[in-house]
Amino acid sequence: MKNILKIERARQNLTQQDLAEKVQVSRQTINSIEAGKYVPSTVLALKISRVFGVPVETLFELEEGD
Repeated sequence: MKNILKIERARQNLTQQDLAEKVQVSRQTINSIEAGKYVPSTVLALKISRVFGVPVETLFELEEGD
C-alpha cells in the first residue's frame, strides 16, 4: 500500500511526533507507515485522514498485489 503521509505532514507542518500524538500511536508507528513497512488498521487510517481533513483514499492507495 502506498501513502502520501510524509507529503501531507509537510503541507500541514506536522512532525511524525505531532501526528502520532493526534492519533494516539507512537512516532515509530507513523515512521513505519510512511516507510511502507506497516499497513494501518482501518480505524487508524480513518483517524489520520480526519487529522488531515481528507478522504482515506487521498492518503492511501492500494498497489497491485495488495
